[in-house]
Amino acid sequence: MQPVNWGDLRRVTPVSSVWGLDRGLPLDRYYIEGFLDSHRADIHGRVLEVKDPFYTDRYGCDVTRMDVLDINGANARATIVADLSKGDGIPSDAFDCFVFTQTLHMIYDVRGALSNVYRLLKPGGIVLCTVPSVSRVDYEHGGLDDGDFWRFTEAAVRRSFGEFFPPTALDVAGFGNVMTCAAFLYGLIPNDLSREEMDFVDPWFPLLFCIRAIKPRPDASTQPK
Repeated sequence: MQPVNWGDLRRVTPVSSVWGLDRGLPLDRYYIEGFLDSHRADIHGRVLEVKDPFYTDRYGCDVTRMDVLDINGANARATIVADLSKGDGIPSDAFDCFVFTQTLHMIYDVRGALSNVYRLLKPGGIVLCTVPSVSRVDYEHGGLDDGDFWRFTEAAVRRSFGEFFPPTALDVAGFGNVMTCAAFLYGLIPNDLSREEMDFVDPWFPLLFCIRAIKPRPDASTQPK
């Protein structure tokens, strides 16, 4: 058997320990930003985003009000200070869109969080969510002890969201392949790979999932569980 030539990747430490931020655009953001760009029309009306309104500012269309959710009251940009898994202080039936990227894995009580995601949306409101399937452990929020809990499979995404959103209102898309997964762990960036390598999707080796879910209107024939 011919041995594999590891080249520059024959190392036990990553090229970048901060997801590639120090080298350019983190590789997962290629998929996240493509997903949000393709759903600009959903980011309208009253919009909620976590920690800051970066993606709402960038991709929003006819936004009438922006709110920022954070559990940390020291965040000066937060307009709603609350724990999403508990929901206290988060209004019900209030938002046309919730931009919810790379956050759900940081919440231990996923079911509680998704219950409140469903509750805070207006009927007809949309959540645009992304979750990792592969990633280094978060270093900013005590990830080794209390702050980075989960990585998701497609089955986990569909079942957890399916407890609240009916199948006809739920769209789940996986992105990535074994090369992009390895590259992301090493801290490589999209410029280190070709477009063909980035865009190849292997459902057995997902890097992350993008979820678009709609809260049904009261007259919808299919009601959430």
